[in-house]
Amino acid sequence: MDFATIVGLVIAFGAIVVAAWQGHADPHVFLDRWDALVLIIGGTIGATLTSFPMKTFLRGFLGGWKVAFVEPIYHEREVIGTLVSFAEKARREGLLALENEAAALDDDFMRKGIQLVIDGRDTDIIRKILETEVSFVQERGAKSESVFMTLGGYSPTLGIIGTVLGLIGMLKSLGSLGGSGNVAGSMGTATAVAFVATFFGILFANLLWLPIASKIKERNGQLLLVREIMIEGILSIQAGDNPRLLEEKLHAFLDPNERATEVEEGGHVGEPSYQGG
Repeated sequence: MDFATIVGLVIAFGAIVVAAWQGHADPHVFLDRWDALVLIIGGTIGATLTSFPMKTFLRGFLGGWKVAFVEPIYHEREVIGTLVSFAEKARREGLLALENEAAALDDDFMRKGIQLVIDGRDTDIIRKILETEVSFVQERGAKSESVFMTLGGYSPTLGIIGTVLGLIGMLKSLGSLGGSGNVAGSMGTATAVAFVATFFGILFANLLWLPIASKIKERNGQLLLVREIMIEGILSIQAGDNPRLLEEKLHAFLDPNERATEVEEGGHVGEPSYQGG
């Protein structure tokens, strides 16, 4: 599980609860407007579904939750270590010796790239095939991000619609109060209840939909970085580059702080234990 997402949501919603408690907000005001939640969640999902094809919406929506709450198992350092170990074995025993190692990889992208090298495909063809797959990965991630960005855009608007509906009901009820001396108190309560819908709309947009969209964008960037490392490493293996030179080349993809740590430790960039995911 991605504990950053879980902890972040707990802190964010916890802060809202504490702020409401300190502000002496009546919890019944929120509990009585369950219809506002129906409007916000149902209306937002419905409007977003209208904005996308069904297949795109389902993939983006369901896949986005998985991206947000599941920690990826790919790590740049381990990928580099695996590629370096493959390069060493290829120089010692030849490219065909990598067949068993390639078959054991869980990552389809890396396995396909190594297999293309073993099969003796041309460098340009290998690069084109792998870069095409990367572009599709990027496109799928962008669509998922777009779905949650759209959810975040519609949610506050639906909240305003809910507030307007509440105010309409409040104004209509004023006629039935007549000359009652409790008109001011009734208006205050009705207005507070009406604005609960706006509260829920802004809450879901800024504490759920938009943060998840940002997490999807970040995860997509991490995956693309790993894919770029794989492409460079696979093509270098095919070219027969020296494993140490390959390590230095792929080392450039790492964060400068991580590079400094590796130099200080005097070890390899990663360990050849990557099994992908």
